[in-house]
Amino acid sequence: MKSLAHFIDHTNLSPVAQERDIKVLCDEAIKYDFVSVCLNPVYVPIAKSFLKNKNIRVCSVVGFPLGADSAEMKYAEARFLIFNGVDEIDMVMNIGSLKEKRTNIVKNEIKKVVDAAEGKIVKVIIETSLLDNDEKILASNLVEDCGANFVKTSTGFSDGGATIEDVKLIKKAVGSQIGVKASGGIKTKASAISFIEAGADRIGTSSGVKIIS
Repeated sequence: MKSLAHFIDHTNLSPVAQERDIKVLCDEAIKYDFVSVCLNPVYVPIAKSFLKNKNIRVCSVVGFPLGADSAEMKYAEARFLIFNGVDEIDMVMNIGSLKEKRTNIVKNEIKKVVDAAEGKIVKVIIETSLLDNDEKILASNLVEDCGANFVKTSTGFSDGGATIEDVKLIKKAVGSQIGVKASGGIKTKASAISFIEAGADRIGTSSGVKIIS
């Protein structure tokens, strides 16, 4: 089994994050060998410079945290990120359209971001705390059908974060075809291991150092 650190997207998506905080994030990622750093789009270029020649991916977000941008805006944001060298994109799904069963809108935006990403990893945040189980399954199936690489549970900015039950449900829906990223409220080593055992392939957390330490 790969090390626990290699499951972790070391995250700082705080609205008050500053350049010095991003430097700390990157330094910690180097020290503990996390799989990636996940940060707001404005800090992608500086993170790339801090992590130059390091085997750590830079991940950033599209349509964050509400998902209520047009498909065209999400495409443009994804293109900006790719232009600046991002390695992975976490996009927020149009949650309202999913709940209305307007699946054509959701599929269109996911496909646009996947296209914009040019083969880079795309994770789609479905915000599980706002969905019932049928909606979670529908959302997960759409993510798989549209060529994205991961279903991600949560932004961490809504009503709740990841749950073991949701990770199991998503994993059952998508099988081994794509990954599952558990995110939101994961703060301890025991919790992280429980999510991995439930089927999570990645853990998004701002408590990576605490978990590993």
